[in-house]
Amino acid sequence: MPAAAAAAAQAPGVEKIQPRPSKSIAASPLSIGFETLDRRMFDPGRTYPYLANLGVKWARCQTGWARTETSKGQYDFAWLDSAVDNLLKIGIQPWFNLGYGNRLYTPAAPNEFAVGWVPLASEETRAAWLRYTGKLAEHFATRVRHWEIWNEPNISGFWHPDKPDPARYVELVRITAQAIRRRLPKAVVIGGAFAGFPALDYAEGCCQAGLCEYVDKISFHPYRPRPELNYAPEIRTFRGMIARYKPGMAIWQGENGAPSTGNSAGALRDLAWNETRQAKWLLRRILIDLSLEIEVTSYFHTVDMVNYVWSTGKSGQTNAKGLLRGADYTPKPSYYAYRNVCALFDADTRRADFLARFDRMPSSSKACEVEWASFLRHGSAIYAYWLPADPMADPAPATARIQLWSGTGGRLEEPVLVDLLSGEISPLTHVSRGGGTVSIGNLPVRDYPLLIANRAVFS
Repeated sequence: MPAAAAAAAQAPGVEKIQPRPSKSIAASPLSIGFETLDRRMFDPGRTYPYLANLGVKWARCQTGWARTETSKGQYDFAWLDSAVDNLLKIGIQPWFNLGYGNRLYTPAAPNEFAVGWVPLASEETRAAWLRYTGKLAEHFATRVRHWEIWNEPNISGFWHPDKPDPARYVELVRITAQAIRRRLPKAVVIGGAFAGFPALDYAEGCCQAGLCEYVDKISFHPYRPRPELNYAPEIRTFRGMIARYKPGMAIWQGENGAPSTGNSAGALRDLAWNETRQAKWLLRRILIDLSLEIEVTSYFHTVDMVNYVWSTGKSGQTNAKGLLRGADYTPKPSYYAYRNVCALFDADTRRADFLARFDRMPSSSKACEVEWASFLRHGSAIYAYWLPADPMADPAPATARIQLWSGTGGRLEEPVLVDLLSGEISPLTHVSRGGGTVSIGNLPVRDYPLLIANRAVFS
């Protein structure tokens, strides 16, 4: 926790966002990554007390064929039963990512987890995969409804032993979706799990090969240092492409995270991250997804993954994207930041089309537009704004003046400033009204989202 946030937590009279346990939230678009249990990458039992109080309603879990079928034709789901049941007990709905290979049937895989090895190489492998998928669907039919097929098929690390091929991926989706729906007719099948943007050529190839006929949602993983950079136009293009094949199909942001150290394994590892930068990045990623009305957005990961397992085996490095530290499972600033978001942005908060204008930009950020979005919660307006700066730049605190128009759509009788990093709620003193607008001067501007909200939101 940052020093300022820790001090505020102890200071008498400081108003803060009150956390909401996941069980107390009826519905939400917010998810957490619970992947890599198939590779025994973390101890799930140590995470449940923290997840129970985080406020997410979804968790992405990888199913792990190699961990489940260690002898041909014998299936042991105990490890996955434990994860699913414990998540459900604390109010979090698991959704499954279905993969990877199994050395019983893909013996060329270089490690016991067969990460990324596709079960299409032979008739025996294909038949074994479909038997496993069917058993999995039968076993979890009453507990898990959402099933995502494979992970990042558009990159070579997760599509062995051949090169990525949209038609082959769609073939895998077709046979797998059929196996699931025979046992679970009301299953929600998710396709894609595309690695990053631009993946549009590959995604278009999948759609041309019939992907949208077999799935109900399409997911993607938009890793990038600046979450907002080119993101909104890419999402519009992505949605437009999908709409040509299946109008109205929703998209899920299924995996995205940032490290908290500069020597992390995995995506975005080559930058000078620290725990505060990670927390700011998380806030920007989640808020931009919410502003674009992405149906579910998931942060990767619950806890740092020590000795991270690649498709080639154990890396010897920690993938430091967790909300909890891998060494001792204590919370990072990113945990508290996400908990603050979860408390406010459940299904009762939705995007709104209120207007805002920044009259005076911070002098240090003339070349950088303010990113902002508006929301409505229980009849009250919420405005989110931040500088979409380079996360490594740490720009100096600055101030600006803003004019807000909520019209009759959202109340803003008593505007307050909400810091999503620290959780502090502060009164706004430089407020004037006139002509249907609210003007606020001397407004802090940071490189992470702050909120202007009606105080009634917290009552």
